[in-house]
Amino acid sequence: MGLVLASASPRRRSLLASAGVVVAAVRPADIDERRRPGEAPVAYAVRVAREKAEAAIDDHHWVLAADTIVQLGDDVLGKPADRADAHAMLRRLAGRTHLVTTAWTLAGPGGADVRSGSSTTAVTFRPLTDDEIDAYLDLGESMDKAGAYGAQAHGVTLIDRIEGSLTTVIGLPVPQVLEALATVGLS
Repeated sequence: MGLVLASASPRRRSLLASAGVVVAAVRPADIDERRRPGEAPVAYAVRVAREKAEAAIDDHHWVLAADTIVQLGDDVLGKPADRADAHAMLRRLAGRTHLVTTAWTLAGPGGADVRSGSSTTAVTFRPLTDDEIDAYLDLGESMDKAGAYGAQAHGVTLIDRIEGSLTTVIGLPVPQVLEALATVGLS
């Protein structure tokens, strides 16, 4: 019995591989990821992770799904629609502290034995000029990431400090997930 990763994120797969977790299959879940009116940011991330796991459940594998959000005040910054949107997001984050939450769900074969959790990390960006933002956008690593940046590559140069888990910011709170996998015999 193996683990199915219900995510197309190469970062999540890499984090799991680095921790020695073998992923038997990758099965991205196609769900509506829009935030519901009045939905609190963390509740939103938890719901999306759960729905991704539910969409990928089968009778033979454990399924792991996750969702990462970037929260600035009451606003949730998702993946940018285009370069202008990415620039606007990074401009808003420049010189400020925001929260990154990654929620995860581990579901057993047939949907039995569902476990979930989340982790939130505070990230402070250094002040950024428009030229620095444009140079980062030119690298092409911002379009598939919440908040338009990734902490695991060149995006680390945007960050002044992190208070919490780096793996949460990258897309999977590895210590929490490893603990859950160990309790079901998968790590």
